[in-house]
Amino acid sequence: MSKVNIENSYPPTDLVSVKENLDLSKLTFEELKHPKNHKEAIAFSIETTKRELAVIRIPQPRYSQKSMSCVNNLYFSWDGWMSKKVLVPKSAKNAIQSQIENWKNDGFILKTWQVKNDMIQILFKVEPEVSPTLFTQRVKGRLDYAFRKLASPVKFSRKVGFRAIGDNTRIIVNNYIKKQVEKSDYIDLRYKDTLENYTLFKEHDDLSKPYIKSHGRYWFNIHLVLVIKDRKIPITKDETMEVIKNFIFKIAKKKKCNIGHFSIMPDHIHISLKGNPELSPCDIGLSFLNNLSYVLMKYLGINFKLWSDEFYVGTFSEYSIKQI
Repeated sequence: MSKVNIENSYPPTDLVSVKENLDLSKLTFEELKHPKNHKEAIAFSIETTKRELAVIRIPQPRYSQKSMSCVNNLYFSWDGWMSKKVLVPKSAKNAIQSQIENWKNDGFILKTWQVKNDMIQILFKVEPEVSPTLFTQRVKGRLDYAFRKLASPVKFSRKVGFRAIGDNTRIIVNNYIKKQVEKSDYIDLRYKDTLENYTLFKEHDDLSKPYIKSHGRYWFNIHLVLVIKDRKIPITKDETMEVIKNFIFKIAKKKKCNIGHFSIMPDHIHISLKGNPELSPCDIGLSFLNNLSYVLMKYLGINFKLWSDEFYVGTFSEYSIKQI
């Protein structure tokens, strides 16, 4: 029998011979406890598991960054404080300007910045693949490096402030979503009444409050718009809308996001939410696209590409970018 060295090989390199020559069913419990047989039993178990996993077909996401176009309007603001309230060095301007190209390569385009005593505040327009946690790490890390290169090293506080901001405020975005049915041009008023059942008029979670993590506070509000492909196969059945409505909350919970408002229209869906800072706006959009596609297939048998190849994500806050 071919021997397998369990200690030095994981997974074992010669498992087929073990499976072919070892009949575990003929061994008693006492025999299985013997070191030699015990090792062979482990090897057999590993091989069996490998073979079982090999036949499991893991479903691939229908929508991905490569196949989708993420139309976006995204602005991230970073606030960093000096440790122990030390004043920001006079070299701050040079430090910031020296990192413009590096940040651009990271997916951040510098828009404006300001210094207030012990604080630096910088505003960027960002790519949809950038998550808030990655953003804050890169901004702080590159600034720290720049100050050291200028012979004026600083020590930033562990705490940072992050705010996603946009052209519109939270109140404007939420009111816009709530008025989707009202401003629609459907002739049958009874159908409008039906659609109102799938509009969340009262803010489910308070989007004015930050997502609190150990190293800072994140105001990360997203306006997400999903569109039916070519707008040619509208969502008209109550059962379809009911599934979408229920799973909007479940998807948000799964991804550690919080829903503000939503409106399910026959040819598109609007959602306002507080995002998980570990996820990028693009990640969040794709999560809803793929999960809704899956549940509609599972529960209603809708097994075609329902969503358009484009979706929209935009950031908003308690105040607009015009106020900065």
